Amino acid sequence: MFQSFHETARPEQGPARLADLREVLDREGLDGFLVPRADVHQGEYVAPRDDRLAWLTGFTGSAGFCAALRDVSGVFIDGRYRTQVKAQVDLGHFTPVPWPETALAAWLGEQLPEGGVLGLDPWLHTVGEIAALQAALASSGIALSEVGNLVDRIWADQPEAPLGPVRVQDVALTGLSHAEKRQALATELRRAGEDAAVITLPDSLAWLLNIRGSDIPRNPVAHGFAVLHSDARVDLFIEAAKLTPAVRTHLGDEVSVQAPDSFAAALGQLTGTVRLDKNSVPLAVQRALEAGKAQITLGRDPAILPKACKTAVEIAGSREAHLRDGAAMCEFLSWYDAQPVGTLSEIDLVRQLEGYRAATNALEEISFDTISGTGPNGAVIHYRVTEATNAQLQDGHLVVLDSGGQYVDGTTDITRTLPVGSVGAEEKACFTRVLQGMIAISQLRFPRGLSGRDIDGFARAPLWAAGLDYDHGTGHGVGSYLCVHEGPQGISRRNTEVLRPGMILSNEPGYYREGAFGIRIENLIVVEEAANLPGGDPRPMLQFETLTYVPIDRRLIAADMLSPEERDWINAYHVACRDKISPRLSAEARLWLATMTAPL
Repeated sequence: MFQSFHETARPEQGPARLADLREVLDREGLDGFLVPRADVHQGEYVAPRDDRLAWLTGFTGSAGFCAALRDVSGVFIDGRYRTQVKAQVDLGHFTPVPWPETALAAWLGEQLPEGGVLGLDPWLHTVGEIAALQAALASSGIALSEVGNLVDRIWADQPEAPLGPVRVQDVALTGLSHAEKRQALATELRRAGEDAAVITLPDSLAWLLNIRGSDIPRNPVAHGFAVLHSDARVDLFIEAAKLTPAVRTHLGDEVSVQAPDSFAAALGQLTGTVRLDKNSVPLAVQRALEAGKAQITLGRDPAILPKACKTAVEIAGSREAHLRDGAAMCEFLSWYDAQPVGTLSEIDLVRQLEGYRAATNALEEISFDTISGTGPNGAVIHYRVTEATNAQLQDGHLVVLDSGGQYVDGTTDITRTLPVGSVGAEEKACFTRVLQGMIAISQLRFPRGLSGRDIDGFARAPLWAAGLDYDHGTGHGVGSYLCVHEGPQGISRRNTEVLRPGMILSNEPGYYREGAFGIRIENLIVVEEAANLPGGDPRPMLQFETLTYVPIDRRLIAADMLSPEERDWINAYHVACRDKISPRLSAEARLWLATMTAPL
């Protein structure tokens, strides 16, 4: 099993750890310290060694931070985690703060006196983050102090840094060699008049050099830093123990390998113009460059956009990975429907589904811990089942099952909401509205130049019409055997990145009623060119190709709520599921699929 079910949130340990941190604040003459969920590489995911936010507070969500002050400690969380945080932190010592509705600077202005000093570790915050915070605090009299990491001082049994082996991602899976990628990005630097760019994001590093790693659970990336020069050379700062002779041969003479400990000093030796991405490069990198002779320019990580726009080879690999994964899902769903109502638990579902994925003999990892939540647990958007929370599936409940696999040819992410026995009319009505939103995105045609912000409302409109909504984005970017959450593309109210052909995204509207049930339906989609229509303008249009082929449970659809076009879409989608997946199934699952894909 990849997934474990032990409890990682320890709310009862938070107060003592917070007290220890406050003792350090007293010794350092500080009024507070920022504890982000971040590491020195500034990716979304962190290794156990770097999970300082969870260690201090008990909160295990994938985004958020704690402002630990002398008298109050705010845990800042977005809409995905407002139910979860209340169960994971000691509410007598940690105060959940709705973010970004409540800005950190405004909150600090209320909690700290004029002249207050807030400590931070410059390796754990980006250049842009701290610049914005300093600007917001300019009139408050509150100062920031770059003091290093105070949590590490009190974390006696902090895990060691990961040393997972690195392996080559073959060009047959990427479509471009790392020499071609380096040359393309170096050409961009020269056009911009820049001599080098600093890269700290683990997935950017993996994409650029066609390598994959194992330093972070669920994500095939390696920790390291890189300096890309305008002549296409790369200085790679990574632990030598991670690199096999085969990997060193793959990297070649134009990639020099150096120890991570030498990274800061090497930055101080750079000359010319060096690009930093203020949204991903740690503040400490800027400080190291400022101490040297380089001239700093701010610009996007040069790997971000090329990584997001998949090659034809990567898209073909993703299609195959989704068919393989879809067959495993259908085998699982066939098994699920054969079990008597009331005999299964949330953990049973996770174990069984992982077993079907493993039976493909192609599964490298799961792409995230499976979300298996029934009844009220389904309303916790990023719920993680443990032995302590494991619930039995009860007649009349819904189950939100959000899962995915890591395969060398693609990363998958799929959510299906399942009925347990006989489900009520209210749940079916809400499910159907979510489905209508998912269909709206699936069949959308839109002009080039639009971003996720422009189309997010199409997924929400059926819910809005009933006075309902959900507190997460409609879609996130997905990597190619990389991180299941990938920027810069997305479908949300805040995402302004222009959608381009080759970008893979999730399409996952939902609805959550705290204390009662949750609903989410998710397919992955890829942006593609749309053909001109007869009588239409000769303007370039885009559309989405669906990658995920697993039936949507017909028993939860209130068919009379669907328009003829929506009904046609779901029927055509189910025909495609049957045609594409049936040849990959066992006889029993094939019969199940035929039933589940019958026309509405």
